[in-house]
Amino acid sequence: ELLSKRQRKKLLKQKQWEEQKDLRRQKRKEKRQKRKQERQSKLDSNNEGNDRKRVRREVVPSTLRLIVDCSFDDLMVLKDVKKLHKQIQRCYAENRKAFHPVQFYVTSHGGQLKSNMNESNKGWVNWK
Repeated sequence: ELLSKRQRKKLLKQKQWEEQKDLRRQKRKEKRQKRKQERQSKLDSNNEGNDRKRVRREVVPSTLRLIVDCSFDDLMVLKDVKKLHKQIQRCYAENRKAFHPVQFYVTSHGGQLKSNMNESNKGWVNWK
């Protein structure tokens, strides 16, 4: 069977790829084991539980208050209510991570916003 030069090169590369498959697999396995050992050594040195979680630094509460008034949600279309919901979620999450968290209040929470939050994210009832 006559093969063109390009086809021979492709076959040669394919053979090399197949031959080196076990070597690549072994390298990946070693890399995973190395990372696992590094994580374990960090965990042993820290003795603080899960090293993937960020260590909470000394948080100094702020005297500022942030109040989001949601009484106007009946004047919004559903698309805007969903955007408001996402913005409130983002504010809450960023405030939790902040070095100086503000006191965060959501007032007049009801109507479209409440139903949207209930259907897309039921965890909001546990917010502090």
